Amino acid sequence: MTEAELYKALGALTKDKDRWEESVPCVSSLLGSGSVKIQAKALWLLGETGLKYPASVKDALPGIAAFCESPEPLLRERAVNALGRIGRGCFQLIEPYWAQLFRLASDAEAKVRLSFIWASENIATNTPDIYREHMPVFGRLLGDKDERVRMEAPEMFRVLAKRRPGFVKPYLEQLERISETDGNPVVRIHCLGALRAAGALNGDQ
Repeated sequence: MTEAELYKALGALTKDKDRWEESVPCVSSLLGSGSVKIQAKALWLLGETGLKYPASVKDALPGIAAFCESPEPLLRERAVNALGRIGRGCFQLIEPYWAQLFRLASDAEAKVRLSFIWASENIATNTPDIYREHMPVFGRLLGDKDERVRMEAPEMFRVLAKRRPGFVKPYLEQLERISETDGNPVVRIHCLGALRAAGALNGDQ
């Protein structure tokens, strides 16, 4: 099967969720492909499968996590996304790799830093307490040089404000300042969303 044919087959599988669980061994084997495009698609599929059927991807986790160290930014991006989705389904499965994800918070590639935030939001949705001591990492990302990262960073605070508002309280002034001064309107709106979730806007009390 050519790369194009294999990618097309993976695209068809993406739409056929009923086959995801049974296809894990096959998809996992594609992590060893010589094609970055195929590896990236396999990582995405394993992440989505792991959200729905966490136990099914247990054996694939070491291979997925290894891509966090890949020289290819796309593969680092997809690996952290996959771990986030699987971690949302079952944090215990990805716990051995969780600390490793924080190295990607300062990755040279903005898309990887963005994916770190997305993954953290996913994990924090069902397992918020583990982020108690790590909030400064997200505080720094609020001031990231990349607009896309700054647009997403407040969303982590919004997610946690609904579950553990005490984690967010030390950052309310920073969020308020950014909501008034950042040059990107989406950044300002997302900061307001985090403040609203924390009950920190006038009229929310």
